[in-house]
Amino acid sequence: MLDGDPYRADDPELVEAHRRARRLLERFNAASVDEGALRVSVLAELLGAVGEGCDIRPPFFCDYGTQIHIGDRTFVNFGLMALDPAPITIGDDVQIGPNVQLLTPTHPLDAGRRRDKWEAAAPITVEDNVWLGGGAIVLAGVTVGANTVVGAGAVVTRSLPPGVVAVGAPARVIPSPVNPGDR
Repeated sequence: MLDGDPYRADDPELVEAHRRARRLLERFNAASVDEGALRVSVLAELLGAVGEGCDIRPPFFCDYGTQIHIGDRTFVNFGLMALDPAPITIGDDVQIGPNVQLLTPTHPLDAGRRRDKWEAAAPITVEDNVWLGGGAIVLAGVTVGANTVVGAGAVVTRSLPPGVVAVGAPARVIPSPVNPGDR
């Protein structure tokens, strides 16, 4: 799974790892707003790494959790879906809008192999100070370069360089608009 080779999604070891993650996610997602310490401890147990000062708002969903590494001061709004049979690395000071999807799995085009539950996966990297707008989707094998903004609803199918603005489906780099808040 980690090296990009095909794997069976119904492998008993993966099924048990997924069940572990679901149990932890149930605790995280059910914690009240006053149970911040509980949510932090659950994330520390669930994720491969979670940086200082991160704020991840429930609900949050993932396959395994152990493949997800989040840097310092990152903000994750409601509804992140992070499918992590391959590593997902999120840098420092990243802002993730509501209902963003980070999808590392890939599926074969051959119907028989899909029916037999074969999959593969490729890592996703979101570098420092990236903003992923609400509803953005980042696909397997993509790196989003530092200081990049991905517009709401964009579908990122290829890696993006640092310091750009990308919008659309598939996402494409556009000239950086002037934001009145940046003046």
